Amino acid sequence: MRPKLLRWFEENGIRPRIAGEFDDGALLNAFGEAGTGIFAAPSAVAAQLSKQLGVIEIGRSEQLTEQFFAISVERRLSHPAVLAIQSAARENLLIDRSKAET
Repeated sequence: MRPKLLRWFEENGIRPRIAGEFDDGALLNAFGEAGTGIFAAPSAVAAQLSKQLGVIEIGRSEQLTEQFFAISVERRLSHPAVLAIQSAARENLLIDRSKAET
């Protein structure tokens, strides 16, 4: 996500002072919760982060997207748990592309 975010900053004339970079989501959340700065997060979890960490959403961009992949050895998914995860991801993580492009 970092290259996309940096490109978006550049395109919008934003020059952030980067205080830290985190591969660990929990560590990123801890720094955000402590009020150390701002951080990017998927809009699908914005309400949960606000409730859990007491942070507020200061902006949103439909130009930044993240891809998620599920890899399976089966050609057709059949395990009930895997099907439930797939269904939940479609309902909660995927956006309607036609709305994002308008």
